[in-house]
Amino acid sequence: MTPHLFTPIELRGLRLKNRVVLAPMLTYSAHNGHLSDWHVAHLGQFAMGGVGLVFMESTKVDPRGCTTPRDLGIWKDAFIPGLQRVTALIHAQGAAAGIQLGHSGRKARNTLPWEGRAPMHECPGVDHGEPWEIIGPSAVAHSPKASVPRAMTLQDIQSQIEAWGQAARRAHEAGFDVLEIHGAHGYLLHQFLSPTANQRTDAYGGSLDNRMRLSLEITEEVRRHWPEDKPLFFRISSVDEDGWFLEDSVALARALRERGVDVIDCSSGGMTPQSVVAHAHVQDFGYQVPYAERVRRDAGVATMAVGLILHADQAEDILARGQADLIAIGRELLHNPHWALDAAIKLGAPDVYARVPPSYGYWLEKRAQAGFEKHLSTRSDGIQRSKA
Repeated sequence: MTPHLFTPIELRGLRLKNRVVLAPMLTYSAHNGHLSDWHVAHLGQFAMGGVGLVFMESTKVDPRGCTTPRDLGIWKDAFIPGLQRVTALIHAQGAAAGIQLGHSGRKARNTLPWEGRAPMHECPGVDHGEPWEIIGPSAVAHSPKASVPRAMTLQDIQSQIEAWGQAARRAHEAGFDVLEIHGAHGYLLHQFLSPTANQRTDAYGGSLDNRMRLSLEITEEVRRHWPEDKPLFFRISSVDEDGWFLEDSVALARALRERGVDVIDCSSGGMTPQSVVAHAHVQDFGYQVPYAERVRRDAGVATMAVGLILHADQAEDILARGQADLIAIGRELLHNPHWALDAAIKLGAPDVYARVPPSYGYWLEKRAQAGFEKHLSTRSDGIQRSKA
């Protein structure tokens, strides 16, 4: 019997070969928004490792929306040929290619994480050294150290809606199969959703319906430029640390479903420097899975679970219980790009070695047939390893 994790799923006109998804993870390795050979190698390894859907990281629809000077961009057609290199390689390995579109809003213009993740109060723009303006729903800074953004005008909002639509068009031309709108982690769309970051008194602020308006209008515009037979995802912070609750996420998910969103990617937090998950103790495995389960049940939409899902049996149990439809793996795939192959072996999936390229599968199957695994429990000096 095929495990749930390796059962294909149909999303509109796309058939994913399994439920394992590489979560979008920022790598901060672009130059003026352009990807490099590094991105091709980085993403290609996960497709070769058996992942069903490989997501490119948050790719910015506007150069002002870059989190750092090293973010990937999709704000102009010049990016399309580079992105096509990635989708071609992913498709050649039998996987689907996804891209997450984003805008950092008031959280833009920072140093790299390994350089301190500090706000940069003066820095040339990413595209061509232009002035780098910080914008947001209101003139409310993300933190005491961050720059105060300029409150967006109605014309700014309309320009953003159009920018997201054009980014979706470029993503299609680049060959992506799945598109995800990033509405989480304290970035621009989450800022509009927030009752604290959003202090507007017009049609885009105040009530929950008004605060959801930009996310819904962008979704409609993206769906207009994104082919009908291609699935659309939306990432949410199911709860945050500053006034956004799970009931709000359920209401948002229902409205998104009505506008053509197929999967809600259920994360959490990011609205303030003090994360909702920053506690004294280490988070439990799958700590965000209950959010995916609740949204799936109450909003009637497919969900993707993410967050400390490390083990094959853990992922299998989430799917078997009906808590989510897809499993997103992030840093664990950085640790082991062949996590999907390892999970297939552990769960007893059929035709395990047919799930990776034959240049891998042939030799790995021969190793298994030769009983090589028994040698893995013995050190080179002949002493038996502990199986504990």
